[in-house]
Amino acid sequence: MKRLLIVGAGGHGRSVAEAVLAGGVFKLAGFVDDAAPGLRQVWDWPVFGSTVELDRCRQHADTAIVAIGNNRLREELHHRLGAAGFELATVIHPQAMVSPRARIGVGSAVMAGAIVGTEAQLGTGVIVNCGAVVDHHCQVEDFGHLGVKAGMAGGSVLGHGAWMQAGAVLGYGVRVVAGVVLHPGQAVAEK
Repeated sequence: MKRLLIVGAGGHGRSVAEAVLAGGVFKLAGFVDDAAPGLRQVWDWPVFGSTVELDRCRQHADTAIVAIGNNRLREELHHRLGAAGFELATVIHPQAMVSPRARIGVGSAVMAGAIVGTEAQLGTGVIVNCGAVVDHHCQVEDFGHLGVKAGMAGGSVLGHGAWMQAGAVLGYGVRVVAGVVLHPGQAVAEK
């Protein structure tokens, strides 16, 4: 079983860690985190330091995932992990429902209760948070982020680095361009 490093020890990082522990696909090695310099441990796992020490962390882990909600920072750190020689992991909570015909990009996290429908496509470094729905034939471009209970109706597209905050929804076939942030509960129905 490959040892997994989680970049980010905040709320999303800990949620990803729980998905890892529940899934049994990876062995959790520990965390790195820039935002909590005094943090030494999360539960029973070490915090190895900050992201400036990624090269040193290679001795502790074979694979890694960035578990930070900020899309731009997640993308930057994802590329730094690759440059440091880490294999990039994808984490899918065992209580998520993912179609066998969906495609999930590396570095993505699909959380508990999420649904990814038939022939949906998730790019690199995507987050599909708890209870979010990516319906059939939807596309989430690289580093897109669906918050808790966000929903994409069939054929809709979430652009590169765009963020649907909690409860935001896209109507059928709607396209949201790169970098857009939808407010909690916002509905976009126009194509």
